[in-house]
Amino acid sequence: MIYKDDPASIKGFLEDTSNLKSGHTPGVFFPETVEELSDLLKESEKKQHRFTIAGNGTGTTGGRIPMGDYVISMQKLDRIGEPTALDGGKGYMTVQAGALLGDVQKKAEASGWFYPPDPTEKLCFIGGTIANNSSGARSFKYGATRNHISRILVVLAQGDMLDLSRGTVMADENGLFRLNLPLAGQIEFRRPDYRMPTTSKHNAGYFSEEGMDLIDLFIGSEGTLGIIAEADLMLIPLPDTIISCLVYFQKIDDLFDFIGSLKDPQQGALPRAIEFFDSNSLGFLATKYPEVPAKSEGAIYFELETTPESEETDLDTLFRRMELCNAMTDASWIALDRAEQAELREFRHALPLLVNDWISKQFESKISTDMAVPDGAFRELFDFYRSSCEHHGFVYIIFGHIGNAHVHLNILPRNREEFVAAKVLYREFVGKALTLGGTLSAEHGIGKLKTEYLVGMYQNSGIEEMVRVKKCLDPFLVLNRGNIVPAAYLETKENQ
Repeated sequence: MIYKDDPASIKGFLEDTSNLKSGHTPGVFFPETVEELSDLLKESEKKQHRFTIAGNGTGTTGGRIPMGDYVISMQKLDRIGEPTALDGGKGYMTVQAGALLGDVQKKAEASGWFYPPDPTEKLCFIGGTIANNSSGARSFKYGATRNHISRILVVLAQGDMLDLSRGTVMADENGLFRLNLPLAGQIEFRRPDYRMPTTSKHNAGYFSEEGMDLIDLFIGSEGTLGIIAEADLMLIPLPDTIISCLVYFQKIDDLFDFIGSLKDPQQGALPRAIEFFDSNSLGFLATKYPEVPAKSEGAIYFELETTPESEETDLDTLFRRMELCNAMTDASWIALDRAEQAELREFRHALPLLVNDWISKQFESKISTDMAVPDGAFRELFDFYRSSCEHHGFVYIIFGHIGNAHVHLNILPRNREEFVAAKVLYREFVGKALTLGGTLSAEHGIGKLKTEYLVGMYQNSGIEEMVRVKKCLDPFLVLNRGNIVPAAYLETKENQ
């Protein structure tokens, strides 16, 4: 076990991409084995230690930033196993929590396998992606991380090592889970009792559904119920051929018609990713890519998996869809080989860098949304975003995972007055999304920054359900205090 408490070593654990500045900790532990991690937690009650679990600092909600607790860094637990074939043409790979997502994907692809989850940030720890049920562009076809995890080794708050394979511990007809643990003893608890939103992406609070698998409670729980130390990732064969496209439109209604055609299986093969750029996003990108057409109201980026035998047919179908929806075909970008597809991905990922460069020259930070709604309600939310920002005269961009009715609105304040107004407007956006049956967070999670909004989504009764589950698995409130559940709710429970 490595332990560091010098200011230089601690500093890097007091930040992530959330811009939260108030973190502090006595020191950082670096377990080098799962057994060391377990031993550390076994002593927590006696030593009255609480811990914040640190991923690689790529999160946006302050989840890894300690507020006085010790830090456990997962970076030394970084082993990546060999891909192993299973019956039925699938495979799996065992990885430890501190392995980098990009390294995992590269190792799988080197052996002809494919791990579908694709958060934009490839430097995130795989354990963090599981704890946050991360998703990304390919979630349109493949869903979030939860769909690709068959086993986790989770270290519970009292030091028990729970080796949990999918299908082995299920909620009974009353919603009850039962565990018999060497250290914590017999535990019985009911799944959270509330209704989940009917969105295709959701990452706000603990997962719950009838007959659910216990593994799904830990996935997405942001390290508040246990520490995911190891996992088996499900693999599929690497797709033969990819068609990547960036299609521009002069009218936003034509763009929405095109999205509808892409999502309609009767009109052709479904893409694995459907991403959106509004005209303001394209304006930022045009500063680096002058070929972006000036009169475009928006663009759709998508990826389609195909085969050498069906590629020509799929391209014919694509051009027909573009023509029917009045796409700017001559200005659009279709990439068929790996080199050009890499250039197109670079284009797609250039937007956040250009925006961050712009905002670095201002005096305020950006205000970003992560809400999603059911498909049928998306256009209403999108129009509300645009009209509200135009009314205030904000600089803003809208981009992201439109295939899942989930886009990111970034408001870019030019002064303090705009920043304050944007914060107020953010609350209106949350309220609108929830009224439409949506979720507060589709992919980035809750962390410490969004706990108050989670109360608005689940009300007091729902938060108390989360507290009840946490107290069953973490009775001394050792793990990631302040994440997901507002601290005040935990304090109330402690005093009862």
